[in-house]
Amino acid sequence: MARRGALVHMEALGYRDASAGVAMTEDTLFWAASMTKPMTVVAALMLHERGELLIDDPMGKYLPEFGAMRVASVVKDASGSAAIETIAAERQPTILDLMCHTSGIVEGFLGTTPVHTLYRDAVGDGMTAFTGAEFITRLSPLPLLHQPGAVWHYGWGLDLLGLIIESITKQSLGSYLRENLFNPLEMHDTSFGVPQDKAARYAKPLPRDPLTGEAQSLPDLSRARFDSGGAGIVTTAGDYLQFARMLAGGGALGDVRVLGRKTVEHMLSDHLGPTVDGRAIAEVGSPLEGYGFGLGVAVRRTRGIAPAMGSVGDVTWPGAGGTYWWVDPKEQLAVVFMAHTPGRAHCRHYHRLIRALVMQTLVD
Repeated sequence: MARRGALVHMEALGYRDASAGVAMTEDTLFWAASMTKPMTVVAALMLHERGELLIDDPMGKYLPEFGAMRVASVVKDASGSAAIETIAAERQPTILDLMCHTSGIVEGFLGTTPVHTLYRDAVGDGMTAFTGAEFITRLSPLPLLHQPGAVWHYGWGLDLLGLIIESITKQSLGSYLRENLFNPLEMHDTSFGVPQDKAARYAKPLPRDPLTGEAQSLPDLSRARFDSGGAGIVTTAGDYLQFARMLAGGGALGDVRVLGRKTVEHMLSDHLGPTVDGRAIAEVGSPLEGYGFGLGVAVRRTRGIAPAMGSVGDVTWPGAGGTYWWVDPKEQLAVVFMAHTPGRAHCRHYHRLIRALVMQTLVD
């Protein structure tokens, strides 16, 4: 927990490996999962500041395979079975759509329509053995679930944004982030996947979720053959707090600046206009009722409605393995909570609990 630019609390509790009796340590590694996404957005915004990437550009400018996307329309055929027809997109998805999850390129496990089935069959859960080129080849022929810009739906936009960054920089996403973000912010334990020499520090979940009794496991990150800009980062609580403090500091951490102040303000602003259907944000699983969406982060619209305390304008996005963070610019607050509790009920419980514990400490 950091406030007003200074670290005010750091504590390791519980077990890094409960089965082996190994206590949690401050340098324990965790799968950041979708907490990777804001880092990928920051990488893209660095290119934007240099004039190498415009966020209203169509994604097909950088990935030509996506240059003529069509939108699905699910209809009933003569036998009454669902069939997919397509129509031309009113416009092509932009870089902004990828950042905001409004592109229509969706994750297949988050719905039951025939379109979701196409995406699920094409790339599974995303932690695949496909190369980046194969990932593009599998996704690009599929129809969009909705017109670009019309609906917020979680998808593969940030993975594709990572591949766009690679196409511009001619580097792997990991190399670019290491040179331009991780090293400047002294995030020396942050990487894609689990480094072999640090594997013993990678936290293991409890074999069973204490709330539900269901078996728990984490994905095999070693399967990934490209740097997943949507979910591939492994990091520590301290490292991710450096990133969060940079955002809370308007793009700077101490004397190190990685983004301009106005760029960060733009990233942390709600980009879902009144015509965009954003109801699915609250279904992700953490306390996100009352949030809109910025560039790679959910943005709180109101102090009410949400089940957890906070300020208008605070930003967050959780990780599927149980990790959580938020930045509250109004309170000059940055908080990171790392745990490997991949069960949905456990995530919801602890993400609400850590909010309550932190917010009750703010007395001035």
